[in-house]
Amino acid sequence: MDVDLHCHSTASDGALAPAVVVARAHERGVRLLALTDHDTLEGLPEAAAAAAQLGMQFINGVELSCTWGGATIHILGYGFDLHAPALVEALDALHHGRWQRAEEIGKRLAAKGMPGAFEGARALQQELGCSANAPARPHFADYLVRSGYVKDRAEAFRKWLGSGKLGDVKQHWPELAETVDTLRRAGAWVSLAHPCHYDFTRSKRRKLVADFASAGGHALEVVNGMQPADQVGTLAILAREFGMLVSAGSDFHAPGQWSELGIYRPLPEDLPALSARFKPSQMAFVNSAGI
Repeated sequence: MDVDLHCHSTASDGALAPAVVVARAHERGVRLLALTDHDTLEGLPEAAAAAAQLGMQFINGVELSCTWGGATIHILGYGFDLHAPALVEALDALHHGRWQRAEEIGKRLAAKGMPGAFEGARALQQELGCSANAPARPHFADYLVRSGYVKDRAEAFRKWLGSGKLGDVKQHWPELAETVDTLRRAGAWVSLAHPCHYDFTRSKRRKLVADFASAGGHALEVVNGMQPADQVGTLAILAREFGMLVSAGSDFHAPGQWSELGIYRPLPEDLPALSARFKPSQMAFVNSAGI
């Protein structure tokens, strides 16, 4: 695909530096790219500069954490004003919250006989590329593997870091409606990330989409990497019901994992794609925004 609106770098929990992500995307035919790191804009200047050198269209992106119905939900924002006060304030709060979360994960793992996990996860994160952001669960997983506590990342998440496990520290994220409002006040196009990744019943997922639409969300991420085709169909039905735009992306984190840049199932042809809203004259290039 020549468009990818969902990928990650070492600015959050990805394995490649922002410029390397951009170069890899370009090699795979992507010509319209959004870097959407978790709760940070740190990687955008480097990514935008790399995209400009390659002649790619680049969109400011971010994936913000929030809560709805007792669950952590992710919201994608695109093409926003980097200096919007509401967004700057929200990101500052998320930044501090993620550090507190990482420290708590380290304490919990230490209490179970795995000392030094916070420091080890931070060191691994810095090996990938210096980041001012807190280490995330994949960094802790890699530390557990390197230290011999588990054999691979999958076991780390299954035993210690996955949903409902000891390392799944619940953070006091803002509510979904507040996050959508923050992004809209920054001039963003707003999409609900991977709605089928949440462990919801069909009726609860529909309620999530309804509340997201009521809050002012613009689009649903109907396609996330190589998710099952039946999930694409389910989300397409919801997009039609609520009259929403649709977005798609690889959700790339690292080579050889969930998906590859520019690789995902096709969007249903009858649905209006969010990517069509981004024309070259409307691009929010970071390198021209003064950060």
